Amino acid sequence: MFNFKGFLTRDKNTHLEHLEDDIINRGAEGGENAINFLKSVRDMLSGSGKSANMTVKWDGAPAIICGINPENGKFFVGTKSVFNVKPKINYTSRDIARNHGGVVAEKLNVCLANLSRLRIKGILQGDLLFTNDLKAINIDGEKMISFTPNTITYAVPQNSDLGRKILKARMGIVFHTQYTGKSMDKLSASFGTVTGSSNRNVFLASAGYKSTAVMFDKQGLNKFDAQIRMAEGSLRRAKPILDLMSKNISDETSVGYRLKTYFNYYIKNSNSNMDKVKVMQQQFRDYYENYINMEIDARKTPRGKEKFIRAKKDNIRFIDRNRSALYFAIASHITLANAKNTLLQKMSQIQSIGNFLRTSTGYKVTAPEGYVAVDSVAGAIKLVDRLEFSRANFTMPKGWN
Repeated sequence: MFNFKGFLTRDKNTHLEHLEDDIINRGAEGGENAINFLKSVRDMLSGSGKSANMTVKWDGAPAIICGINPENGKFFVGTKSVFNVKPKINYTSRDIARNHGGVVAEKLNVCLANLSRLRIKGILQGDLLFTNDLKAINIDGEKMISFTPNTITYAVPQNSDLGRKILKARMGIVFHTQYTGKSMDKLSASFGTVTGSSNRNVFLASAGYKSTAVMFDKQGLNKFDAQIRMAEGSLRRAKPILDLMSKNISDETSVGYRLKTYFNYYIKNSNSNMDKVKVMQQQFRDYYENYINMEIDARKTPRGKEKFIRAKKDNIRFIDRNRSALYFAIASHITLANAKNTLLQKMSQIQSIGNFLRTSTGYKVTAPEGYVAVDSVAGAIKLVDRLEFSRANFTMPKGWN
């Protein structure tokens, strides 16, 4: 039987946000949550606080949802589409053929055949690591067995106990979320770690994080606390614009929505760390104006253009009138990301499974994808080095897709 140790949140695990983006999503409240998350992990790593609610984020794909449907008592597998308005829930291979295609359908069939034999109680979500796509590679003269579910390549020595276990398995998966509830549309999620009845056909990786592995020294703690104070100062001065931007964050023409896409655009297209705040502030204004002009040009009728012309007038004026607050909003985002990366550098540790990125010249050692921090009220956020992993995730082809 599976045992789940987790932390209850309010939402389904359909998408995790970056810590620094919380200030755009939820304004000043998001900023406070981000600071509290950072302080909680700092206390854990310095030995001055209890263990934070933290799990290791594996770079698996696609996401697999499986377990017993509480509405009919039947075992099912699926992707995140089980949470669609019209859910795609698969009880049989025929269901998979109807709901999915290509590589995803092939992998779901493997999951259905093997996960159905485990004594799973309730509903679990995990990331698929491999099915029939294990590869033998050579790294620094050592024979390794590897799998590349998404962006990161995981590798272990072929002749190790772990390597032999992986070779015997028909699939590998890491579970990190459990759902409870009486119906599929009213489930509560808990993030955490799963242990239990794996078998020779299923390699069950662990999402657990050992908080005693790394500690802050006094010098490192002082440097990190200075980053926190800098972020807190910027957030105080950015509060007015952050609260305004978060009110209409779902509107794709809004300043807040476009600021989030601008950061992703910057990471995808830049070969360096973040520029000076003033440079990025002007770049964002240009980025917004270029985006809205393209939307206007794409519409064929005056009526179709009207919404975007109005948005351009209102939002360019908003950007220009709030230059100071926008400066500190961008500064807050950058400073929070820098503080997060300080924690990631401390938390990264030698793993029993090596982490690599494929490059044109071979395999490059990299840190784990990141971690997931959980709060019962604020929810779950991901701690990922966006300039390292996220850029690779944007630009590298996905092995499973």
